[in-house]
Amino acid sequence: MTTYTKIDQQLDNVRLDQALARLFDGFSRSYFEHLIENEYVLVNGVHKKKREKVKAGDEIEIEFVYSDELKLEPENIPLDVLYEDDDIIAINKSNDMVVHPAPGNPKGTLVSALLFRLKSLPLIDNAPLRPGIVHRLDKETSGVILVAKTERAHWKLGELFQNRLMEKTYIAVCIGNVKDQKITLPIGRHPTKRKEMAIVESGKAAETTIINLKTNGAFSLVEARPRTGRTHQIRVHLKAVGHPILGDSVYGSKSLNEELSEAKQLLHAYKISFIHPFLNTPICIQAPLPNAITSWQQKL
Repeated sequence: MTTYTKIDQQLDNVRLDQALARLFDGFSRSYFEHLIENEYVLVNGVHKKKREKVKAGDEIEIEFVYSDELKLEPENIPLDVLYEDDDIIAINKSNDMVVHPAPGNPKGTLVSALLFRLKSLPLIDNAPLRPGIVHRLDKETSGVILVAKTERAHWKLGELFQNRLMEKTYIAVCIGNVKDQKITLPIGRHPTKRKEMAIVESGKAAETTIINLKTNGAFSLVEARPRTGRTHQIRVHLKAVGHPILGDSVYGSKSLNEELSEAKQLLHAYKISFIHPFLNTPICIQAPLPNAITSWQQKL
């Protein structure tokens, strides 16, 4: 699991190991010492010693490896189950839950909650922290997420996503009067902001269909149907056409978010439809809209 970050002014001239421990809550300095000593950390593309000082603007690349501080532990966390059979479970994820343990979020994850409920999940390939996970939602994106309960389901669901046989529908509140359109702009890593994605010529092909459901001219309730599954795809595409999602702290309007007290992005994975790989029947799983979006639905 590789993470990119940048050193800000507050950490200028701080030791590398200390800076990383302050950047990522929940991880000790000794953990970062281990990563640095084993060359899992790059500063501006170069390996550094733990005692070396970082400078404001330095680009940091960290490979978070499996350890006692980044591990899977079952946790008794309530889950809103939308669908379940012998192979698949679908959860209505809240907008404050991370899908799997990650830097800064080692606990309270969906995977931890599922391990408590199901006792085990299939481990596939080299992803020990993501058992059963076949697709992901950003932390602040609520709604339907599918999880494989068995190894055979993991492979089959993965094939359905890869072959674009999963029909996904999202609901979002956007800034401005959004036109019905198909957005086909390539998405890749932002050239300077390594945590962000952007529209770049060398990026991967991405396609999102946008349908305006309601608008008052200043804001719109839209349906977004991504045909591809790029990181932050809907958020990046809507920003690119001048209609960022309200509450989005990365791609949205900071001033408007603060003015309207929208602290979290108003993006919801509303529905997912597919042919069940073993029952061979159509499955359509839908997650009720959260209050934050229904209130805007009523306003519009």
